[in-house]
Amino acid sequence: MSNETDENIVNLGPLAGLVGTWEGDAGTDISPGVPDRLKTDTSKFRGKWTFTPIGKAENHDQRLYGLACTTTAWRLSNGQPFHEQTGYWLWDAAHKQVLCTFVVPRGISIQAGATVQPGDKNFDLVAQIGSETYGICQNPFLHENFKVVRYGLKLKLNNDGSFDYEQNTQMQVKGRSELFNHTDANHLKRLS
Repeated sequence: MSNETDENIVNLGPLAGLVGTWEGDAGTDISPGVPDRLKTDTSKFRGKWTFTPIGKAENHDQRLYGLACTTTAWRLSNGQPFHEQTGYWLWDAAHKQVLCTFVVPRGISIQAGATVQPGDKNFDLVAQIGSETYGICQNPFLHENFKVVRYGLKLKLNNDGSFDYEQNTQMQVKGRSELFNHTDANHLKRLS
């Protein structure tokens, strides 16, 4: 981890423990089938998350400290990347809010958030379709065929220097009568 006395680390509040590069190869992805979206695919994957301090961001009198975050996942079966995202994790100490905003290069952006205490090691971030604060925006194809209506991310920083996450992207998949829970989970260890 970077120097813990650095202002950009100290002011990250509960996000300070995420600084660094993390990898894990125990991931499980459950998604709509390819090419048949009415089937369900389950695959194992390796994931890498990198969190880099960006320092202070200000919105007039709002003070945020944040991390740039990049994520990549590769299927263990063939070594091919199947998911990438880039964005920011922000800490708003005055309002005790953790914000995670990211884009996936398939035409979707998500702004998820939660109320979190400064010393918390568990985050439960949520975004909902139609929300004006923590919401979801997607391209017309996704909206018609794989409409994301809710996104949830549970992340737990462990005492052994690892973290676990569970991600649930609830979708209205064209042709399915019930919501589909596209889930990803993994256990990651810090590399640096």
